[in-house]
Amino acid sequence: MIEGRTREYPAAPREDRSEVFHGHAVVDPYRWLEDSGDERTRAWTAAQDALFDAERAAWPHLEKWRIALARLYAFPQSSAPRPRGDRVFFTHREPGGEHPVLLVAGHGAVRPLVDPLSLDPSGRTVLEAWHPSVEGDLLAFQMSADGLEDCVLRVVDVATGVLVDGPVDRVRRTPVAWLPGGRAYYYVRRLDPRLNPGEERYHRRVYLHRVGADPDDDVLVFGEGREKTSFYTVAVTPDGRWLSVSSTLGTRPATDLWLADLAGPADVTGLDGLAGAPGRPRLRAVRTGTPARSRLHIAPGTAPGDPIWLRTDLDAPRGRIVVTTAADTDTAGAVEERWRTLVPERPDAVLEDFAPLRDPALPRPLALVSWTRHAVSEITLHDLADGRELAEVPLPGRGTIGRFATRPEGGHEVWFGYHDHVTPPRVLRYDARTGTLETWPCPAAPATAPPTRTPGPSRPPGVSPASVPSSSATLSPAPEPGSVTTTQVAFPSRDGTAVRMFVLSPYGVPDRRRPAILTGYGGFGTSMTPVYTPQALAWVRAGGVYAIACLRGGGEEGEEWHRAGMGPRKQTVFDDFDAATDLLIGRGWTAPDRLGVLGESNGGLLAAAALTQHPDKYAAVVCVAPLLDMLASERLGMGPSWRAEYGSVRDPGEFRALLAYSPYHRVREGLPYPPVLFAVADGDTRVDPGHSRKMCALLQHASAGPGPVLHRLDRGVGHGAGAASTQLALLADVVAFLARHCGLDPVGLP
Repeated sequence: MIEGRTREYPAAPREDRSEVFHGHAVVDPYRWLEDSGDERTRAWTAAQDALFDAERAAWPHLEKWRIALARLYAFPQSSAPRPRGDRVFFTHREPGGEHPVLLVAGHGAVRPLVDPLSLDPSGRTVLEAWHPSVEGDLLAFQMSADGLEDCVLRVVDVATGVLVDGPVDRVRRTPVAWLPGGRAYYYVRRLDPRLNPGEERYHRRVYLHRVGADPDDDVLVFGEGREKTSFYTVAVTPDGRWLSVSSTLGTRPATDLWLADLAGPADVTGLDGLAGAPGRPRLRAVRTGTPARSRLHIAPGTAPGDPIWLRTDLDAPRGRIVVTTAADTDTAGAVEERWRTLVPERPDAVLEDFAPLRDPALPRPLALVSWTRHAVSEITLHDLADGRELAEVPLPGRGTIGRFATRPEGGHEVWFGYHDHVTPPRVLRYDARTGTLETWPCPAAPATAPPTRTPGPSRPPGVSPASVPSSSATLSPAPEPGSVTTTQVAFPSRDGTAVRMFVLSPYGVPDRRRPAILTGYGGFGTSMTPVYTPQALAWVRAGGVYAIACLRGGGEEGEEWHRAGMGPRKQTVFDDFDAATDLLIGRGWTAPDRLGVLGESNGGLLAAAALTQHPDKYAAVVCVAPLLDMLASERLGMGPSWRAEYGSVRDPGEFRALLAYSPYHRVREGLPYPPVLFAVADGDTRVDPGHSRKMCALLQHASAGPGPVLHRLDRGVGHGAGAASTQLALLADVVAFLARHCGLDPVGLP
């Protein structure tokens, strides 16, 4: 036993194994733990389960934390509505519900259409995505099981609940772009895995599918010959005129765009009954080959010479809106030379979303634009013709809004979600005719009598006919915020760059050194915006401090902010986080023996980097679904898709940068590391659980600290959405672990 250690850990044999990278031999003693099917891995995992259960049994306030978190989770939640025809579709979860249920409102009734819990009472099946047809009479939906995120796509008749199409496998939250009439749709599907053994999660293609047909007969539309890690989106305007396809290579911050006029000529005949352009569209480049993200917005009824809009960060790292025409995309030369800037880039805010509003009831065509200023959402109203800002739309607080939802045919209404650190999510509706913003009155109605079912294929469990009773969707008031105050602070990082952080505390000022949690993300251009966070509220109401750092690598200050923390510059992210740590300690918010770190996924890498680079600054660390062995990341999970974000061991310079910060390779034997909890899921197909198994075994071997170093495994769930009870149980364990080692007593919680 290492001196200072107070417990024995499960046996994990160290192998004499190494791998050579560019002439540099790197040891990997726990490589065998990457194989989940190895009998040794199974035995090790079972022993870790027993250790975790024994340690958890000694946590004195676990049940108190669980009750507090359950109370903060007890609110109804709905998605922004998607109106189609005379129906409105939305998801809704009642307080205490395991999963959101897909509801449809129309003809005087609100009724469930797809209920995951009815499909699988165990709670392991998730509704991943759903797409109503243009007319609203059909709905495509995607379900996954056991956390694997491998979806099955089906189509249901909305009026009867009868399944009319599917299952279509080898999809993963694919977009579904319906053609008018509901006879066919475009979507993205992976190739047959037998064609590329070992690369089953890649090789995507865009197809055209006829409802009711065998998916193996679908027409290939796009993707042949492109890189295996390419991701695609596809969209069709509601009038069926314009097809757009976008492509990104892995997570590279660049989008290639193509556009086709489905009313124009085609190369060959398409699907039976869908002759011409839909089956073989003549896709023309809108924007390809530049390191910029772009997204098209095309209104129904648009002719080739009419305006179309792009939201892009080309020559504008914080984003701008430009105007062009479809005709301009079909001409030679640099397309961007014919762009006209409608809404210019702002120096202090990041463009997030854009919704054109063209309605005869409006005095003029308008545009609603959303921004984030230092991670806080704002909305402005503009003249769609010349881009002039006409007004700012006041929001309920300093929070975060979701993507805009509008009627596909256009109109004067925009729906979007809103929440902040103390306000649960709710849906707001903006009316451009009156300039008013209000809470959307989520529809609710009593059950209606069942209609006569028409003959058709059998309906799978969970797809409900019209007779299923509705559930109330009325939004309840937000929980009382109590003594939770949010403060945004700015501080210099190691190189002098200003970094910001949200600090949630009882009084908004550092009155004493309280138990604290610091979290962040710092990757993939993802912003840490103000969102409703039950674990933060519970922690602060118990007397602690909860801090969220907005680090480089994220998107809080635009694409340049993201690129400043990518690839060989990744250490910048960890330096920002260390500066946030020093601020919390230096200004008296907390102390090293009271400060815990929490991170998930890429944020789990961040937490582990903090652990291995500055172990003396933290009282406890929790890594949820983390990347840890950065030299192995390209062979584990979805790692090949992330080369643009992290770099590749195939490049000598990038290899050196990865090795320098890779947490698995920074552990030093005999150092007193603080207590650590690794929380993973066996169905995680994005970040392989092997990362955590290897790091846990290594720390258990190397640390001279009293521990514990623990491994928590969830079964039947994955990296994405899961049942509410599963998420609640994880959060209760995480908060209880941090509270035990940071000295926070929750006895005073209501």
